[in-house]
Amino acid sequence: MTFTRRVENFKCRHCGKSVKGNGFTNHCPYCLWSRHVDIDPGDRMEVCRGMMEPIDVEADGKEYYITHKCSFCGAKKRNKTAQADDINAISSLIR
Repeated sequence: MTFTRRVENFKCRHCGKSVKGNGFTNHCPYCLWSRHVDIDPGDRMEVCRGMMEPIDVEADGKEYYITHKCSFCGAKKRNKTAQADDINAISSLIR
């Protein structure tokens, strides 16, 4: 797997908030939704383009990961949380 760092700002297609990217941003820090755009991180080669719903959060050592599920094709991906992520949104995923 290769990683392509892309600094991109975007408007969240789920909650509508503006998000300032830092090159590692892969989901909205407000609602945690994402978009299915990558095959490998940052490549923007995925043709699906479906919305990725945050469905779970889990700890792995000192890191937390959000599992996203594509609402179009059903693919699942794990993404590391970011310091800017809304703690209430993360907490709402804990079962």
